[in-house]
Amino acid sequence: MPFDPAVLLSRPPQVTRQTYTKRDAILYALGVGVGIEDATDASELRFLYERDLIAVPTLAIVVAAPAFWLDDPALSIDWKRVLNAGQELLLERPIPAEGSLSTELRIDAIWDRGLEKGAVMESSRVLRDDSGATFATIRQTHFLRGNGGFGGAPQPKDAATFDPSSRPPDHVVDLPTRQEQALIYRLSGDYNPLHIDPQVGRAAGFEKPILHGSCTFGVVARAVLRAALDNDPTRLRRFGARFSRPVYPGDTIQTEIWCEPGEIHFRALAKERGIVVLDRGCAAARS
Repeated sequence: MPFDPAVLLSRPPQVTRQTYTKRDAILYALGVGVGIEDATDASELRFLYERDLIAVPTLAIVVAAPAFWLDDPALSIDWKRVLNAGQELLLERPIPAEGSLSTELRIDAIWDRGLEKGAVMESSRVLRDDSGATFATIRQTHFLRGNGGFGGAPQPKDAATFDPSSRPPDHVVDLPTRQEQALIYRLSGDYNPLHIDPQVGRAAGFEKPILHGSCTFGVVARAVLRAALDNDPTRLRRFGARFSRPVYPGDTIQTEIWCEPGEIHFRALAKERGIVVLDRGCAAARS
């Protein structure tokens, strides 16, 4: 069956509800590398020790996220070639370390980049508690590398962004990842085989399984929190970026940060390989 974007766009919202515990919040923190550098650091233990536990703010990305669904045969998505192309988190209030939250996944748009370049799918979820109070909005962009050329509209061009070559960064933060980082991170709910199965990794064009884009997102958020927000997760209001190249487990993620009035700009590199893996990053803090 050929790929038909109308099938995706007509899907009813996918409702997911999750009751999660402190254990889930701790497992997520381990998944984005908290504690790797110093397991006795008090500023890190806040995210790992159940006594007075606080959540890493990007926990909101995985709470009540739907199970992997891109391999549904009815959608005709070339799922082995799908990549996370970008993510944005808008926080209305700090995410609790435990609770019951729900979301509705909506497919907002599908853009055609042509037969050889694939398609871009934009989706969103709003994270709410049982009373209906909103905690966060999560926007995500997927690159459907094997599903372009269906005759749809091209993706609109992004507005101008901060130029990282304009001046040296205000902060540079290096955070390591472990060889088993993807194996830990996937336990927070993203079971895409691309991140564990070597055969799927090779079929997608990579030498081995790659790190989840959302894991890189969480690692870089930790760097921005540490350097620009006094490591206070309650201050983060907005955090978004595009993924430009894959990260392999074991890479050191080097985040360059520029603090501008009202906004924080950033990009990240796989330090050992000297390539940009995340760019167009922009964050905002609560005053």
